Amino acid sequence: MKKGSSIIVTMLVLSGLLLTDAAFAGRVGKRQVRQQKRIYQGIASDQLSAKEVRRLQREQRRIQRSKRKARSDGELTAKERLRLERQQNRASRHIYRAKHN
Repeated sequence: MKKGSSIIVTMLVLSGLLLTDAAFAGRVGKRQVRQQKRIYQGIASDQLSAKEVRRLQREQRRIQRSKRKARSDGELTAKERLRLERQQNRASRHIYRAKHN
């Protein structure tokens, strides 16, 4: 039980970081927040194991880093946005599969 509660606390902290970043990110950032909520719902409903949560969170962090790197020059180009959306599509499939296995 302690392990599960520590995962939830970690997720809440990460979501706070995502929410503040999403306010400036537009469509890509809002989708990150929605995907994070889907992961939390999977935790709350016990659809996701701790291992699955770690893997999904790691993927979300990679997307966040990619987004920050793409926006580092002050602009998110169409090519960068397309790459981020593809990463998010892949992550969305992974979330779905993990919740429904």
